[in-house]
Amino acid sequence: MSSLKEIVNHAQTSIVDVRTIMEYQSGHVEGAVNIPLDEVQSRISEFEKMPKPIVVYCRSGARSGMAMSILKQSGINEVYNGGGLADMQMLIN
Repeated sequence: MSSLKEIVNHAQTSIVDVRTIMEYQSGHVEGAVNIPLDEVQSRISEFEKMPKPIVVYCRSGARSGMAMSILKQSGINEVYNGGGLADMQMLIN
């Protein structure tokens, strides 16, 4: 299995920021899509259409963990918790 660093840096990977719109606007990973945690459940169809794998992140890793659980429960298995924004910035080449 690939490391999270390899997954994050793969061209096919979809990166989703599950923080609020204001948090996203204050800084995010380049190319990340903003789908706030409270909208994840209602936007499952968008996740289904995204190239896989999907890496979700937030500020600390807690909300992205919840988002990952919601997605897995909805049948989207190729999803990874990238942790917080700082974690993601360290993973990106």
